[in-house]
Amino acid sequence: MTTTTVLTPVAAGERIEAMDVLRGFALLGILLMNIEAFVGPLFAAITGLDPSLRGADRAADSLIYIFVQGKFYTLFSLLFGMGFAVMIARAHAADRAFVPFYLRRTLALLGFGLVHALLVWSGDILTVYALIALVLLLFRNTPQSRLPKWGIALYLVPVALMLAFGLLSTVAQGDPQAAAAMNASLAEQGRIMDEALQGQRQAYGSGSYAEAVAQRAEDLMLFLGHVGTAMGWQILGLFLLGAWFVRSGAIARPDGFPRLYAWMRWVALPAGLAMALASFWLMPTMDYARMDMAAGGAIALSMVGSLLMCLGYAAWLVRGLQSPRWAGSLGWLAPAGRMALTNYLTQSVVCTLLFYGYGLGYFEQLSRAWQVPFVLALFALQVVASRAWLSRFRYGPAEWVWRALTYGQLPAMRAVAPAH
Repeated sequence: MTTTTVLTPVAAGERIEAMDVLRGFALLGILLMNIEAFVGPLFAAITGLDPSLRGADRAADSLIYIFVQGKFYTLFSLLFGMGFAVMIARAHAADRAFVPFYLRRTLALLGFGLVHALLVWSGDILTVYALIALVLLLFRNTPQSRLPKWGIALYLVPVALMLAFGLLSTVAQGDPQAAAAMNASLAEQGRIMDEALQGQRQAYGSGSYAEAVAQRAEDLMLFLGHVGTAMGWQILGLFLLGAWFVRSGAIARPDGFPRLYAWMRWVALPAGLAMALASFWLMPTMDYARMDMAAGGAIALSMVGSLLMCLGYAAWLVRGLQSPRWAGSLGWLAPAGRMALTNYLTQSVVCTLLFYGYGLGYFEQLSRAWQVPFVLALFALQVVASRAWLSRFRYGPAEWVWRALTYGQLPAMRAVAPAH
């Protein structure tokens, strides 16, 4: 009897179905969140409600902001952390060194991210994930019981900073000299963001492909400048929370954690929604040139609410998988989730070719309300295509390349035919 010591890709039978279904669900939310940034300037899509909208467009914008914005990249980050924990467990089981394998996988992801960010779409999240994943290595031996403590603490760092900035800005208004300096700094920040937004409108709406690439390079530098601020802290915290869900068994054996999932469904989700609504009431549209207690409080409420709603969404989906009535329907999401990288990149390619000036040129022409059925139609096609593809092949195209770069060998692509 021999012991296998070679670390190989996860076989279909070894996968945790809930994670694949959650990834598929997250893909839908990610597209609902990103579509506004495909149709128009990226920086106009992250400021909340567009005050110029009316009627159905305003309703769609408000609902997506409250129920989608910030909730699904949070879910995707949790899933990345889950995958990290699965990789560690498999490396230990195979008695293989984890760090070299993980570094190859992360550097390959960084390559995907940079290509995506520079050549396809500047709203890329893969580059940020890869950079934060390098920091995640420091926590690989953290005891299981400490993972949620670290995760929540890190996630709350930018929440505390927003509240502190809001308080300091409000207090500074009492000192004319401090108020002038603060207002000048905020005005400059607003000017920089407005210039970037106008540059995106020109480059992506009517510019050539070369001009779009140049603008994407500028956007990337702006985004990377924020990795060490709110986004980076939050993503690292979410990675650790996701790792806990795997190491504790909560995602693979949800029946063993009834109180946790009940809390996520009946407490976290309603509380998160209340926070999202309060944030929307305080500041429906973000102003980069504004920071006071109301603005800081609105941002902080949105951050905490997004995490709680994300946990609630995940819990209800897991509950659906436990129900014979819903499990079959939700299972359709699993193939899309298994091909999450391919589908994420495909969304960007399809949408930029449809809307950008170097493509079909429908930039800023699809109304906010009609963006929703467009997303549903595109995602439905991805679900069907993913199911058909995985009936013939083991991996999605991007997943196959990622595995080849990670393992240093070409994985078998054809699916094994079922025995008769």
